[in-house]
Amino acid sequence: MRFSTRRTRGFTLIEVMIVVAIVAILTAIALPSYRDYVLRGQMVDGTNGLATMQANMERYFQDNRQYSDVSSSVQSPCRTGSDISRTVGKFLISCDSTTASAYSIQAVSSALGGLTFKLDQAGKRSTYNLPSGWGADCANAWILKRGQTCPS
Repeated sequence: MRFSTRRTRGFTLIEVMIVVAIVAILTAIALPSYRDYVLRGQMVDGTNGLATMQANMERYFQDNRQYSDVSSSVQSPCRTGSDISRTVGKFLISCDSTTASAYSIQAVSSALGGLTFKLDQAGKRSTYNLPSGWGADCANAWILKRGQTCPS
C-alpha cells in the first residue's frame, strides 16, 4: 500500500491574521511618534528663522539706534524682502509690531494649523496655536515638543 503525502505550501489563515494584527499594533504605536518627530523637525525652521531675523534687527539697531524705519530709503529688516525671502521651511517670518525702541517678530505656519512663535527685543518668547494634543498656548516660552510645559 502506498500512502500519498501531500505537501502543503503557503500560510494558513490564522498565521496571516496574526501577522496583520502585529503590523497593525506596531503601526498604531509608531505613527503618532513619527508624526511628532516630523513636527518637531519642522518647528526648528520657525525658531531658526526668528533667530536670524532677531540678529538682523539688532544689527539694524546698532547702525541706526532705532528699530523702526529711519527713512524711506533706510528701512528696517521688517520691511525689506518679499514673503518668499522671509519664508523658512513652512514658516513665514514677519514683524508683529515695530517702534523706535521695541519690536515683536513672529513665525507663522499656515501648513501647521497656524502655529505661531513670537520673539521680542527683550528675548521674550511665546507660542500660540499648538498642534492638537500638544497643550495650551504659552506666553513665556517656545513649546517645541509634546508634553513640554509652559514655565510660569
